[in-house]
Amino acid sequence: MRNTNRQWRLVSYPEGMPTENNWAMSQSSIPQPGDDEMLVRAIYLDVAPYMRGRISPQQNYAAGVGPGDLMVGGAIGEVVQSNDPSYKQGDIVVSDAFSWQDFGVVKPAWVRRIDADVAPLPCWMDFLGMNGATAYFGLVGAAEMKPGDTVVISAAAGSVGQIAGQIAKLAGCRAIAITSSEKKIAWCRELGYDDGINYRTESDLPAAIARVCPDGVDVYFDNTAGPILDAVLQNLAPHARITVCGTVSLADRFDKPDIGERFMRRILVSRARIQGFLVGDYQHHYQEAWTRLLNWYRTGTLKCEYDIVEGFENTPKAFLRLLTSQNLGKQLVKVDQDT
Repeated sequence: MRNTNRQWRLVSYPEGMPTENNWAMSQSSIPQPGDDEMLVRAIYLDVAPYMRGRISPQQNYAAGVGPGDLMVGGAIGEVVQSNDPSYKQGDIVVSDAFSWQDFGVVKPAWVRRIDADVAPLPCWMDFLGMNGATAYFGLVGAAEMKPGDTVVISAAAGSVGQIAGQIAKLAGCRAIAITSSEKKIAWCRELGYDDGINYRTESDLPAAIARVCPDGVDVYFDNTAGPILDAVLQNLAPHARITVCGTVSLADRFDKPDIGERFMRRILVSRARIQGFLVGDYQHHYQEAWTRLLNWYRTGTLKCEYDIVEGFENTPKAFLRLLTSQNLGKQLVKVDQDT
């Protein structure tokens, strides 16, 4: 076990697309847990699209990270020392409030215990974590998805998208993937998606969506915003529902106005509904989602892919890999804890 605590701190707000130079790695002593706290050693660190919003001075739905601050993020880790009777040394836990560091002091309210016999460790940061709840409630709750809907999902081969597509199929819907490569489309088809569109190779994205959705789009699960959203808005079915979950396509211009075409007339004619979605609004119902997702996983009807970067020193690289659509499935960092 290491005898120092490596940490990644933000040193400057990005101008456009973030670069590795926006962070710096430092070392400090290993913190000590106080009363009713525990010290956890990271095994996997999370990198996720929401973090782009946290490193901007713009107002956001949660507190941001300022220059000099420890970078936010979740982790799967092992309890090294516990001052709380409900956890003991050696327990494996998952926390969404850990940060990019080797060791973190956490409170029991911030963690869940992991049972590796139920599912491998990465699953607990994926379909048994916020990603699973996001995909489930974004469709079942916010979009009010129903059997027979044509459901279009952007970033379909990413952490949330791969789960959302499978939920749509299990609900009796037609699932359409929008993603960035033929390899990712092949993976989406393996998951059960009915069709897929590579937005990077289509010269006319609205026409491509019309081709695969001849009766229009009933539900759009938006993980990207930008031109993909614009293309979908030109292909809405009557009473379409749009769940705005993420805006990762704006990562290189996050602090600038999101200027694009306006399709208010199409929204009016189709009587469509556009709703911003934060999974935290459903926090009292998370167990419902995790129970159903675990049951599907156990029966082999839910599959997930993991894109794991090795080494704590590569955490910013992993995050940038995510922002530039290089990942297939959930992006994680496996922490090297050698001394």
